[in-house]
Amino acid sequence: MPETIYGNPPAAAVGLDHAYGDRVHLIGDAWSLSLLARIGHPSCKPPLLHDLVESAYGRLLQAMVALLPRRAVSLETRMTAIEPRAHYDGVIVDPSHPVVVVDIARAGILPALVCQRALLEILDADAVRVDHLYVQRVADPVSGGVVGVDLSGSKIGGAIDGATVVIPDPMGATGSSIARVIDHYRNRVPGKAARIVTCHLMVTPEYLRKITTEFPEVHVFALRLDRGLSPDDVLATRPGERWSEERGLTEKAYIVPGAGGMGEVINNSWV
Repeated sequence: MPETIYGNPPAAAVGLDHAYGDRVHLIGDAWSLSLLARIGHPSCKPPLLHDLVESAYGRLLQAMVALLPRRAVSLETRMTAIEPRAHYDGVIVDPSHPVVVVDIARAGILPALVCQRALLEILDADAVRVDHLYVQRVADPVSGGVVGVDLSGSKIGGAIDGATVVIPDPMGATGSSIARVIDHYRNRVPGKAARIVTCHLMVTPEYLRKITTEFPEVHVFALRLDRGLSPDDVLATRPGERWSEERGLTEKAYIVPGAGGMGEVINNSWV
């Protein structure tokens, strides 16, 4: 008789209690927080930074994979040749499910590559595609604040019918760039995705408000919530209970405590 206990494997723990809605997944475990403490420290530079970002996105994907469809299988193992009952009977992620990973140049270049490689460990080679978009903030020349987003080019590999679209951008700050990308896939790319998922190292309350309001169907995964500019009494409350008073962005739209400009650090390009 086939094994029965692996018919419904549990999702990886997604842990921080909050009031932002059930499509916001804040992981916040000790492993993730330790990685981010190193990633955000001024002494952390490539190649160590690259290695830590890769580990961080591995953790995000372990949580995100709970959204992907599964398939019941009965598979041979190396033991089957000497013991006919030696099959793995249970559920795996459906290896044929299409996933589109979106590289938002430039901070997203490394995370997109990491996600592609990691997903190819469990999905078929022709199931994982990487698209490329060049998106950048438009800043006010006087104040330095973000006033818009420019999408100046893209390389998209086809339709997204039935696919999971994964957008791995390290910093969920204002949400303007992510919103522009989601809007592009909604209105300019043929087909309807099965789901859209954004994956971040850190997010702000401002980011969560924008994405959950404009795109309530989108799942947001993040290792850490940063609301470090909120008043002390707000910081003492459950995240999201006093959402309108929470703040994680400087006037120039950088995250506090954050990690600085990840696009600059990852690429060693300071313009």
